[in-house]
Amino acid sequence: MQSQRQLFSLPIDALAALAGSMICISFTPIFIRLSDLELSANATIFNRFWMASLALLLVKQVSSQGKEKSSPLSSQQVMLLIGDGLILATGLILWAWSLDRTTVAKSSLMHNLVPIFTVLGGWLALGKTFNRKFLVGMAVAIAGAMLLEAESLLALNLTPELIADLVALLSAVFFGIHPLIAERLRDDLDAVTIMTWSSVTSSIALFPLAAIATEQLFPASLNNWLAVIALALVSQILGVGLWTYSLKRIASGFASLVALIIPGLS
Repeated sequence: MQSQRQLFSLPIDALAALAGSMICISFTPIFIRLSDLELSANATIFNRFWMASLALLLVKQVSSQGKEKSSPLSSQQVMLLIGDGLILATGLILWAWSLDRTTVAKSSLMHNLVPIFTVLGGWLALGKTFNRKFLVGMAVAIAGAMLLEAESLLALNLTPELIADLVALLSAVFFGIHPLIAERLRDDLDAVTIMTWSSVTSSIALFPLAAIATEQLFPASLNNWLAVIALALVSQILGVGLWTYSLKRIASGFASLVALIIPGLS
């Protein structure tokens, strides 16, 4: 009963934003798979970020008209914003690479074990504590993921599919750090500012990698353009944006735990 009261005491707008975020993010592996028909993982994620950057810069410009100039960012905020962009870019490249080499269901499940690393990071870096029910739920998620990989792990058989699943798990490490940074930034900054910085940073960081490592940098067909546009608008701006917005009122640990429903939505 106490946990139910705590749940219903959370702000409705933040809960709605978190729910919307989960729905939008659940489409991400599908969009990545469609994009991977023509583009490499690096090119797919680069296109996602530069498109999102343009849209967010436009939103930022329109929303700032008629408003007083905000105070300049501190050096610590700039470092956190840049770090968040690099972390998101790295996590997404790893996940896109994994999705190209294993099933959507298994890659999504491994990738969405984000709460493990959010909780661990919150405990180690910020001294956060979590109640027993939270930790039990996290343990169940870990057990479920291990059961999926039990046969390969017990046989010590590093098949290409198992390696891809482990890479998806590694991507969860980076996405586990993201909520902690975003929660810290949301104390002083709005979600659009955080998203704009992370998207622009990721675009700049990924451009040389995508340009050197791939022969085709941009989509060549209408279907592929639609896939990367959907990644930018649905997955990045709406999915990650609503998630970031919710972190103003909802703890990163709780928000990450809710992310465990995403594989069921995919």
